[in-house]
Amino acid sequence: MFEERPSRLPGAVVWRRRPGPTTQPQRILPDGCMDLMWYGDRLVVAGPDTTAWMSTAPRGAAVTGVRFPPGTGPSVFGVPARELLGQRVPLADLWPAGEVGRLAEQVSQAEGPGLALERIAAGRHPEPDPLIGEVVTRLRTGATVAGIAEAIGLGERQLHRRSLAAFGYGPKTLERILRLHRALGLVQRGIPFASVAATAGYADQAHLARDVKALAGVPLRELISA
Repeated sequence: MFEERPSRLPGAVVWRRRPGPTTQPQRILPDGCMDLMWYGDRLVVAGPDTTAWMSTAPRGAAVTGVRFPPGTGPSVFGVPARELLGQRVPLADLWPAGEVGRLAEQVSQAEGPGLALERIAAGRHPEPDPLIGEVVTRLRTGATVAGIAEAIGLGERQLHRRSLAAFGYGPKTLERILRLHRALGLVQRGIPFASVAATAGYADQAHLARDVKALAGVPLRELISA
């Protein structure tokens, strides 16, 4: 069972995944985000992904996390996103072990781990790059990477370098990931696949199918029926 709520941190989400009836891994789609998780009895950081991550929860335990919006995780964790690309790492690998030990004890004793995780993140005083926020906003509306670079006054190479630090990959990859989520939102409303492709910004339905398979690891019909 999965549930989430808006966080008191700007743009972030607090989520909780309770143990299910089976131990089958769950498919977590790339979303441009980074997470701070309470995983069993450990604080763990989920780096950005370019393909679906098959997640397994600790046996019999819920997993709680704070998901930071695209481009904001590095300001919380203190490392460029590209260093955590496709990884799940203990927070103690990034912050002093003694500090992490104290924080883990606070989370374990908290009435709600989600609130405790929010307090940890808030204590880092995250200050995301406003230019990166502009990039994300424009990508969500379907703007092209070239158009965004021109609008914000950066060359495409400069934008790519800034994106590696903020997202873990270039803006064109984030564009594909955000487009995937636009498409899935339309599919969930019952819109035919051909119309979804045209509305979400794909060249055609075949393009939609290829991109879903590449990012999610399974065909679109299998993905939505899971």
